[in-house]
Amino acid sequence: MRTLRVALGERSYPILVGAGLLGEASPYAPYVKGKRVAVITNRVVAAHYLARVQGALEKAQAHPLAVLIEDGEQAKSWASLDRVIDALLAARLGRDALIVALGGGVVGDLAGFAAAVYQRGIPFIQVPTTLLAQVDSSVGGKTAINHARGKNMVGAFHQPLAVIADVASLDTLPQRELRAGLAEVIKHGFVLDAQFVTWLEVNMEKLLARDRDALAHAVLRSCELKAQVVAADERETGQRAILNFGHTFGHAIEAGVGYGEWLHGEAVAAGMVMASELSTRAGGLRREDAERVRALIARAGLPVQGPKLAAERYLELMQVDKKAAGGKVRFILLESVGRAGPRSDLDAQLVRDSIAAASP
Repeated sequence: MRTLRVALGERSYPILVGAGLLGEASPYAPYVKGKRVAVITNRVVAAHYLARVQGALEKAQAHPLAVLIEDGEQAKSWASLDRVIDALLAARLGRDALIVALGGGVVGDLAGFAAAVYQRGIPFIQVPTTLLAQVDSSVGGKTAINHARGKNMVGAFHQPLAVIADVASLDTLPQRELRAGLAEVIKHGFVLDAQFVTWLEVNMEKLLARDRDALAHAVLRSCELKAQVVAADERETGQRAILNFGHTFGHAIEAGVGYGEWLHGEAVAAGMVMASELSTRAGGLRREDAERVRALIARAGLPVQGPKLAAERYLELMQVDKKAAGGKVRFILLESVGRAGPRSDLDAQLVRDSIAAASP
């Protein structure tokens, strides 16, 4: 097991990375002893891991109950949030209770938001079981549900007490979701660490084959990179925005085709191709570096083209993205491999041309 720390003063917390962690009592013990604990998960994850996690919590002297939500992006809704809150109230959980988010990014986002608002806020632990959640959504305290007009439009910053990333849980992950998680791994490299990009280019086949050492390194390095950014800019007022590389386009794809049609990582992958194309047209990124983005995404088995959406529809959807400010859409552009920055002064035609270059 390896341990990192997200340095946020009194809100600091550890990220534990290893194999077999979610069924052990020791990762939970410092946080759960004597507490009522609600394990929020979905039926798919529950079939694999719920009994194991509940057993570990009991060994850690906690009193767990399970709250099941539906699977998929549609679970990030007001209706799901209401069902979770109702279950907590029915079980008479107080402000001294704790939530364990067991699952992928959808579970983590919803459970974290429930923890943020239940009785004005209770603590929670992230136990991510997908690659995407382990390398990205479980770290940093962003919690949210979706709105019909945009993804993650209703939420709060609420840091977990700990993140327990068990790479053994990736053994049961469908291959499509493994690939989707690799999109966020690739993103971290291109915006923050050129050497990590080179490592990914060498080791992509190992990652796709679920080589446990390779996966552990990818999770660990991604978490290290994200933790550094979060520690410097917890609430995304500056530097943290670079982690949205590909997401402005990606969120438009998800909203435009309907949540759940494209996995988040698939939409971000196509969005990164569009953003790197825009980076060459407006930001001076070398064409060969944009091609590295496209090539690595393709090798991961992820889409390098967006869906058949009109460019004007993209622009309309991006206007309501929560990263827009002052009526202008903020894009994250690559300046070079391992370096990125925000731009909000771009000509709409350049954006249209970049979308067209990465569309069928």
